[in-house]
Amino acid sequence: MRHIAAKLRRLRDALMGPQTLAFLPAICLSVYWFGGETALVIAALLIPALFAVIGALPSLASSFTRDPTRARDGVTGLPLRPTVIDALDQILDSRDVTGRTTACLAIDLDDYRALEANWGADAADNMLKTAANRLVNTLREHDVVARLEGARFAIGLAPVRRADLETLIQLASRLQAALSEPYTLNATKVYATCSIGFCMPNRAPACSGQAFLDAAEVALLDARHNGPGSIRAFTPSLTPKTLDRGTILADVGDALENGQIVPWFQPQISTDTGEVSGMEALARWHHPEKGIINPGDFISAIEELGLYERLGEVILYHSLMSLKTWDKAGFHVDTVAVNFSPSDLANPKLVDKIRWELDRFELDPSRLSIEILESVIASSDNDIITRNIWALKEMGCGIDLDDYGTGHASIANIRRFAVKRIKIDRSYVTRCDLDRDQQNMLAAILTMAERLELETLAEGVETVGEHAMLAQLGCGHVQGFSISRPMAFEKTLEWMDVHRRKLAETPRIGKRAS
Repeated sequence: MRHIAAKLRRLRDALMGPQTLAFLPAICLSVYWFGGETALVIAALLIPALFAVIGALPSLASSFTRDPTRARDGVTGLPLRPTVIDALDQILDSRDVTGRTTACLAIDLDDYRALEANWGADAADNMLKTAANRLVNTLREHDVVARLEGARFAIGLAPVRRADLETLIQLASRLQAALSEPYTLNATKVYATCSIGFCMPNRAPACSGQAFLDAAEVALLDARHNGPGSIRAFTPSLTPKTLDRGTILADVGDALENGQIVPWFQPQISTDTGEVSGMEALARWHHPEKGIINPGDFISAIEELGLYERLGEVILYHSLMSLKTWDKAGFHVDTVAVNFSPSDLANPKLVDKIRWELDRFELDPSRLSIEILESVIASSDNDIITRNIWALKEMGCGIDLDDYGTGHASIANIRRFAVKRIKIDRSYVTRCDLDRDQQNMLAAILTMAERLELETLAEGVETVGEHAMLAQLGCGHVQGFSISRPMAFEKTLEWMDVHRRKLAETPRIGKRAS
């Protein structure tokens, strides 16, 4: 039926094109000549109706494709991708007649994979059902909500008179508010955020439902790059960022084995001494044709192919090898921090693998920091995860709690999981030098950490002012673009040499007076 709708669109465009309209005066004159005034009045009434019917032909064909018996998602009960594409097509085909338009939004629940690994598939499915119901209840009756893949949803707006940037951002904010309400998983409240991308009218690469949805998904990808809870509108400049999923799936396995996927490193600085206290390892893929690819573009393919465990092994190996190389080059870095997902932490062999790698490079376990998301300890009831974290702590590894302040981890859970250091989420850091409320929240977090004898590190520090304020408030370490962006291992040696010389030549940012 879709090819019939396409043919009818072409027929409509031909019949309602400028060439046809140019003949209307001649047609009316002929009607008057042969039929008189009465015939002309009848023609004047019939011609607009005829054009309306012609204009609606493609929509009529599209409506036949929207079969109510079409397959629906087995978990949420929502329709699937083809339905939202057809709905968008139908509205786009009729907008010249109705004067109304549409827009498309794509939504992704942040950290859904981590929650699924932590709570199990059944609990994660219940979360998706709840999210789907919230979306439907927040939208209008005739808006179309579909499930895409994983924890991603698409929305095709029923005909609207206005779908500008302000209107769509307001709608996206309402959807985020609905999805940020707590979810009950196994009798425990769990919180989640979502990222949203959308495409406005006249911004899609082509006037079709498929193009609208593709553009919304590109905007979603850009939102995910910006961090959890982001909202982004599609612009043509984003198009080069799109990556062919088939190519990613085909190449990522080989990339893991031939050294294309390796850690890049972002320095962590002591606010007390100004020296490099650590490096965080962040996976990057140096694709031979596409250049540097960030994790947001290939992690889902890693998961789909069952290669997550192998990715962890590769990043750990290269991180420890880099730490050893820095030592040999005369640059002492206290620790290297490696991120571990819930699925990593639930692996019964994890502790033995880490011990083996540390022994291979003759490194003390205290020089490896295990980074785990706050959401993991806030909601975990997995005994294997708990045992592994304690075994790593007893071995001597440090346990860092990442994104602190976003996952509702209790003090009891911080103790339960033997946390050594909290990494304060960047949402508390942004503009902290200018915002009194930010300063008060940071002071409260730092006071709690001091009383619990926890080390502190602020991430996402982007300005000298933020750095200075964090030092003044008593935060122990900082990390962010104001210090350095993540860099390939080859550049770290030069960067540390330059940093060492700058440190000797310039006064450091001072800590608060005790």
